[in-house]
Amino acid sequence: KSVDIPHDDRRQERFIFPLVATAVGLDCESVFSRCCSRWRMTVDGVPQCVDLNSVSELGPNLRYTRKSSGANLTYLKGFTCRAEAWTNFSELETVFTHSGHQNSIARFVQAHWKDDWYFSHQCLNGCNPLLLRQTHILPSNLSVTANMLRPFLPKGSSLQRELQEGRIYLLDYEVLDGVPANVVNGKQMYLSAPLCLLHLNQQSQLVPIAIQLQQNPGPQNPVFLPSDPGSDWLLAKIWVRASDFQCHQLVLHYPRTHVIGELCCVATLRQLPDLHPLHQLLMPHVKTSLQINLQARTSLLAADGVFDKAMDSGLKTLPVLLSRASAKTTYWSLCIPDDLKDRGLDNLPQSYYAQDALKVWDALHSFVVSWVNVYYSRDDDVQLDSELQHWITDINTHGFTHNSGFPQSFNTKAEVSKFVTMIIFSCSPLHSAVNFSQLDFALWMPNCQVAMLRPPPQVKGGVTEDDILSFLPDVNSTCRPAHDSVPLCHYNEAIFADGAHRRLVEEVQAQLATISKDIVERNSRLELPYPYLCPSHIENSVAI
Repeated sequence: KSVDIPHDDRRQERFIFPLVATAVGLDCESVFSRCCSRWRMTVDGVPQCVDLNSVSELGPNLRYTRKSSGANLTYLKGFTCRAEAWTNFSELETVFTHSGHQNSIARFVQAHWKDDWYFSHQCLNGCNPLLLRQTHILPSNLSVTANMLRPFLPKGSSLQRELQEGRIYLLDYEVLDGVPANVVNGKQMYLSAPLCLLHLNQQSQLVPIAIQLQQNPGPQNPVFLPSDPGSDWLLAKIWVRASDFQCHQLVLHYPRTHVIGELCCVATLRQLPDLHPLHQLLMPHVKTSLQINLQARTSLLAADGVFDKAMDSGLKTLPVLLSRASAKTTYWSLCIPDDLKDRGLDNLPQSYYAQDALKVWDALHSFVVSWVNVYYSRDDDVQLDSELQHWITDINTHGFTHNSGFPQSFNTKAEVSKFVTMIIFSCSPLHSAVNFSQLDFALWMPNCQVAMLRPPPQVKGGVTEDDILSFLPDVNSTCRPAHDSVPLCHYNEAIFADGAHRRLVEEVQAQLATISKDIVERNSRLELPYPYLCPSHIENSVAI
């Protein structure tokens, strides 16, 4: 207790051995937390996780509780035991009437799920806004011709011109190609790997103009067009939505938020002492990922879990998809300004996700830059911080492949600030966008299919609208039921309450409050609002 730590010298403070913090009564992670911070490989090629088997093994500082929503699910009785197909859309509407009648977005989904413009709207502002990209070259395996698409393009224009001017967009589900599908209720499920072209028309609406349901072109893999019979076109869009669900869950949502959080949390516990400034800044955003991911691996993603019993992606599919997803994850795809520019969405006025994500990223980045500047005067300070360098080495060694673009070391304060902003954004705003939107878009099941009971059609003109129900998952798969929280940049830890840190927190909270006000104002003018990146609704970490 005789050790004197100058309160104002944060650069000196972070080099003191962590046990000093205990001696002087500062808040720190338990010694047990350090003892359990070991790596474990679960799937080859996927970032490693914490080497624990259950939540009970976590130290008290790494566990948390959430209050149950107490939702009344009695209306599902009589449905959850039916391992058979829906008989008609009226049955679906019965469940929806009870579950979705108070949800204005879900009601909007039910009313518009067949509309082409709404199909595209979800690619920009739905649960998965991370896959759509602008393309200037058609994929070589997409069997479309200029003549096929001419009726859906402006008069006097050409496909080549629309491509060159950036008005053609692509959804490509190649990651699903050839992966094994699940067996649910004793029935074989089916997966497809569609290619979908979309066009930004003269009304500034993005609409689908061509869908090919499998990657390999051929006579049994037709290209579906808006001019095809209505049931054919609707079923093609349903197949895209079903594929999007699998990608959303296992290629984007889990790897890009949950896995990133756990990877960085374990590396932080291992390499950054409790008094290190980045340990103090990051732990409120990442520490809950350990518990929620442990729970997921022992329930949702385990034998007899939700994926095993209800989804197209069963136990054989999970390691394949997670490995492919990790191989495709790049550092720049996790950095919002880089990702949106690369995909051609940064200036698309219809992309509310992009608009809000950029604003929130900028606010967080400004906050992190100011935090880093408190502790590092020059770039040399970054280079000489061995704990920081060991931290990024640990993340690279146990995380993504070396060709993923992740920094192998830190040379500048700017590099540190960008990387830390990426972590916070992934674990908080991005998780909010891809997680809390799910209920709204999935309550009306035909809009978001967890599994498909029949293979993709190989010819056109073979289905009616009544036939479409036979492709959708069984009743009990559809009826699996889907708190307290800390808002973004609100902190309970003592370090955030003192002078310099408190001022930084107050500044970022003020910025986020302004963004929230602007989003609420914009949403009040929209028929279908986009609330998922409103900072007042964003949780500080991955906790659910």
